[in-house]
Amino acid sequence: MKLSQFKFKLPAEQIALYPHTEEHKGFGDAVFSVKRPDRSRLMVLHKKSQTIDMYKKDYDGNVITDKNKNPEFLRITDITDYFDEGDIFIFNDTRVFPARLYGTKEKTDAKIEVFLLRELNQEMRLWDVLVEPARKIRIGNKLFFDDSGTMVAEVIDNTTSRGRTLRFLYDCQHDEFKRELFALGEAPLPRYIIDADQNGNRERPVTADDMDDFQCVFAKNEGAVTAPATGLHFTREMMKRLEIAGVHSEFITLHCGLGNFNDIEVEDLTKHKMDSEQMFISQETCDRANKAKLDGHRVCVVGTSVSKATESSVGTDGLLKPFDGWTNKFIFPPYDFGFSNCMLANFYHPMSTLLMNVAAFGGYELVWQGYKLALENGYQFGCFGDAMLIIND
Repeated sequence: MKLSQFKFKLPAEQIALYPHTEEHKGFGDAVFSVKRPDRSRLMVLHKKSQTIDMYKKDYDGNVITDKNKNPEFLRITDITDYFDEGDIFIFNDTRVFPARLYGTKEKTDAKIEVFLLRELNQEMRLWDVLVEPARKIRIGNKLFFDDSGTMVAEVIDNTTSRGRTLRFLYDCQHDEFKRELFALGEAPLPRYIIDADQNGNRERPVTADDMDDFQCVFAKNEGAVTAPATGLHFTREMMKRLEIAGVHSEFITLHCGLGNFNDIEVEDLTKHKMDSEQMFISQETCDRANKAKLDGHRVCVVGTSVSKATESSVGTDGLLKPFDGWTNKFIFPPYDFGFSNCMLANFYHPMSTLLMNVAAFGGYELVWQGYKLALENGYQFGCFGDAMLIIND
């Protein structure tokens, strides 16, 4: 397929800048907002029947309306209605670290954004980073990250146009160094949330709450610089709802990188190369997930990162294999999925690799129809946006 086939106009007001919230009345006229990511809208695509569910229905199939006669949209909390006991959800348990920090360049005091990508060497305090503005940062420059001058880094190599290798000059135990470094950072929210508007202001400030909001409740293994966004819908209450419904939860680890947000610069998608991401799938997870599939249950991958991971490790027999390594798999239509038979995903930006992954799973025409309905009905897009469930019935 071609890049231009995934182009559409996304209104700014349909890009979610914060997690879904609901307003509640307090005492008197007081109104307060509560974050409820598990109450985001849910659209359900049925692959075989080529139909789409947007609204709640009663037992007779009639659309349920509110007191104002408006149809009630499906919510993430309704997802258990589409699954049975023994079905399985596979989540990505990568943990996001506060990767974005700001320093000043020695002598000039120019403000420099440093985005931590990965630690290269613990003993030598070497990190692979991106810097902005890159033109000001050369090998040999030193960057200062706090007023005391304790946290200092030296540029020792260029890697890409914006990439640098930094050596932090901080003499202490590694755990203490990481703790102090991360204390200086902020949640690595995507650029489409924090980028400057036409007046040079940030779309919205990054707050201390963002580090919790941009982290899945089941996050465990540190290493991601962006969250596996679909997992953000699952609160502890939602995880309990799955458990009560007899739906099992399994976990893989794929450390999500910035390559998911890179612009595709070629019209022919077969020529696009993805950045590699580190991933792990245990034998125990494989055994349980494979058993569910062989027993005829639904296997739902939660998010495109899980889709990528399972497709990177599935064998020719259609079963999941243990994996410890890196993947640069790029999934776009047409593509035959070898393992999962359900997918839950967010609504993604135009011409993104994430959208292409979803279109490959649900079929381009059906997914495109779903996106048109989402745009017409005010669904929210992006990491804090609404969700689409694709099931094979």
